[in-house]
Amino acid sequence: MSSRTEVENGLAGGHVFVDDLESAEVPIWREGLAGVDWLRLRASSVYYGIGVPKGNRAAVIIVPGFMGTDTYLIEMHRWLKRIGYTPYMSRIGHNADCPNVLLEHLLTTTKRAFEDTGRKVHLIGHSLGGVFSRNLAMHHPDLIQSVASLGSPIRGVRVHPWVLSMSDQVRTRIHRKSPKKPRELRPKSSQCYTADCECGFTSTWRSEFTSDVDQLAIYTKTDGIVQWEMTLTGNPEWDMEVSGTHCGLAWNPEVYKALARHLHLSERIRSASKRKAV
Repeated sequence: MSSRTEVENGLAGGHVFVDDLESAEVPIWREGLAGVDWLRLRASSVYYGIGVPKGNRAAVIIVPGFMGTDTYLIEMHRWLKRIGYTPYMSRIGHNADCPNVLLEHLLTTTKRAFEDTGRKVHLIGHSLGGVFSRNLAMHHPDLIQSVASLGSPIRGVRVHPWVLSMSDQVRTRIHRKSPKKPRELRPKSSQCYTADCECGFTSTWRSEFTSDVDQLAIYTKTDGIVQWEMTLTGNPEWDMEVSGTHCGLAWNPEVYKALARHLHLSERIRSASKRKAV
């Protein structure tokens, strides 16, 4: 297992860790408090759009985490609409398939949102959904204005052993189903969800993030799923700490407030760039 010192030195050096999947001693019991984050959200004025900058109908796609579907992000979808954005569910289905296939689904949704609004799209990804979002932005910066990741292992995978066990099961199922899929949708290697995956998914960990897309990385030091150091960009201007659980980042009022500011600022940057171009 990598030591905390190794991780901290890596952050200071500004490089990305790409070592293979490793378990982390994270307090998974804290995830039982995710419901508290939801209650805090519903009791917050932020949830009702009070005290946060309003949107300008820009498209925002929200992407679920590992083993999740769009359904658990319905609160965020409703909130984004309430504060003035045009939200889209990712439509990737169950986030437990070959990353290459899921990214193709996300790209389809992104192209649709881009065509609907005529503007670059914002992506918000929870956990593994943030890794997908960053990957898509690195390959299609012409379509994407910003990416916000919520507790996403963007520097490499250091997660609770239970998550590693689930990824092993998913990997086995992917390859058992592979012969039934069209050739172009089959995994290119047997190493799905690892640093040895050949489908391009791991470029998120191996490469620097594109400078053409705005970014925000939200993390919590009480994350019970992902080692929180793995969720940082290493730039304090882009990294923001909140209190709460990993699962609860999808319903955390501090997260919603940060997202509203992030989206508003990114849209201001876009407007300023347009004025300069003219």
